[in-house]
Amino acid sequence: MPAILLTPAQRKEHRSEAHHLDPVVMIGGDGLTPAVTKEIDNALKAHGLIKVRVFSDERATREAFFAQLADELGAAPIQHIGKLLVLWRPIPPKEKAERDDRMPGPRTVKLVSFSKSGNHRATIKKVQLFGNQRVAAGGEIKRVRKRPTSIKKKATD
Repeated sequence: MPAILLTPAQRKEHRSEAHHLDPVVMIGGDGLTPAVTKEIDNALKAHGLIKVRVFSDERATREAFFAQLADELGAAPIQHIGKLLVLWRPIPPKEKAERDDRMPGPRTVKLVSFSKSGNHRATIKKVQLFGNQRVAAGGEIKRVRKRPTSIKKKATD
């Protein structure tokens, strides 16, 4: 998979975005192993723009790693400064589940009841609600009612 080619303006924009990032993957004394390459690929899938730190004193080795990663992973080489390599690849769109019949799962809700005198702490109670339940005004758990429809709409259906 060849590396992505960017214009200098695009590369400059990605460099500025990567300035505040910390290195996600570090390449140690063993060099660029398949496990490290896989981790870098996973990081690119998750983040898109990453920094990689190389613990090697030889510049030629770091440049070789930089070019090899860009070619193997289909990423754009953004910057090589010191022992840091910056790579970018667009994040692939996430696949949605094809099941439309799924309902929302249980959710946890905090019920806060304040004391009648202002001197005591409020009591907090965590309650788990299911898809067809709601919390009423007094903190009571009720089932959701179907929305009432007008008589005219019922007659047309």
